[in-house]
Amino acid sequence: MSLILRKEKEKKNDKDFVWKDYYMEKQTKKRINILLLGSGGREAAMAWKLSQSELLDKLFIAPGNGGTEYYGINLACPNLNDFEAVATLVTNNAIDLVVVGPEEPLVRGIVDYFAEHHPSVPVIGPAPQAAHLEGSKEYSKAFMQKYHIPTARYKAFSPEEEKEANQFLDTLEAPYVLKADGLAAGKGVIIAQTREEASEALQKLFDGATEEDKKHVVIEEFLSGIECSVFIATDGKSYVLLPTVKDYKRIGDGDTGDNTGGMGAVSPVLFADEAFMKKVTNQIILPTLEGLKKEGITYKGFLFFGLMKSKDNPYVIEYNCRLGDPETQALMPRIKSDFGKLLTAIAEEKLEQYSLAIDPRFVGTLVLASRGYPSSYIKGYEILLPHPPEGTTIFHAGTAIKDGKLVTNGGRVLALSSYGSTLQEAIQRSYAIAEQVLFDGKNYRHDIGKDLMV
Repeated sequence: MSLILRKEKEKKNDKDFVWKDYYMEKQTKKRINILLLGSGGREAAMAWKLSQSELLDKLFIAPGNGGTEYYGINLACPNLNDFEAVATLVTNNAIDLVVVGPEEPLVRGIVDYFAEHHPSVPVIGPAPQAAHLEGSKEYSKAFMQKYHIPTARYKAFSPEEEKEANQFLDTLEAPYVLKADGLAAGKGVIIAQTREEASEALQKLFDGATEEDKKHVVIEEFLSGIECSVFIATDGKSYVLLPTVKDYKRIGDGDTGDNTGGMGAVSPVLFADEAFMKKVTNQIILPTLEGLKKEGITYKGFLFFGLMKSKDNPYVIEYNCRLGDPETQALMPRIKSDFGKLLTAIAEEKLEQYSLAIDPRFVGTLVLASRGYPSSYIKGYEILLPHPPEGTTIFHAGTAIKDGKLVTNGGRVLALSSYGSTLQEAIQRSYAIAEQVLFDGKNYRHDIGKDLMV
């Protein structure tokens, strides 16, 4: 801080003014330029929140989408796994902090690359050894087993062990859970309802493994219950618990059809009450962080716990090494405190000094998808957007600007997030806006949050 002299008029006797000298404190802390990597709805929500930070000078999004330039400047970057290209963007735009949205650059080692080649520019996200918790389902299950973190019984099999895999399936009861090892963008899980379907799914997953990248398949016992998402931010020493979220993975109403990246989300999750979250903290979060330390891993960034609440007890379904999508679109509106300060606290390992303020209102998020998603779909349809009322935000995901028009450019096109004093009010507001959004092939679920309203 420094002192500056300012002359100011002081009112006297309602008519006369005299000049007086005042010494004022001047804030000399530098505002920062932030580069946010990603192009989906998650990154749009993060950009929206970062644009409100008092620390921000300029926000750049690479590559961004058709709506992220409302909050910053889009930068062309066809391949986020080309770390030299990302580093060029950092140099050319005087970037002070890099925030990684999607998982693949983290798993492939962008944090280690910058630590070696650009150590003065911190990257928010875990190093590849830590990101392996998401990068390999087999590794993450073994980690949970080693550190006594509650999860479903499992075994992992290579393509050469198809016979043994089928024998293990015979020890389980329907339905059967099969997961392809490695990254699958939230769509690598198959829940087979019959033994025959399980064998077919197993064959399909093994057939998808190439000679260059032979992937194991993890087979788990099925856990019945209700799911929720828990997120923490950690600097490797301390952590902050973020708002709870529940997302909806299946494409169809009533949780039917194929798994997707997520068709909607709500926050908070009322069944994740104080007693349940105490179990989550003591049985899952703390053992995970302690296990990482014992493995010699310093985890800096966001850590996602995909949980199943079964008979009032939490079980880990999966870890993710970043924020979720569309959970982030429901989570960010509930963070009242400065998100930019949260990121810098992670980078500077000062998270214990950060105070997280949460909006008590509900948020209901509805995803509008392209017809055919999560399978094949057509891009390039023009999108007509209404002006959303106060309390509703339209987060772009699979959108682009083409010939001056906003068009569809992905499977999940938009996420509509609304506040409400109740969950029903929040999600109904998002549904009201969904009817006003126009594009050919618009598709969405009609039951987001309904299972929590009974």
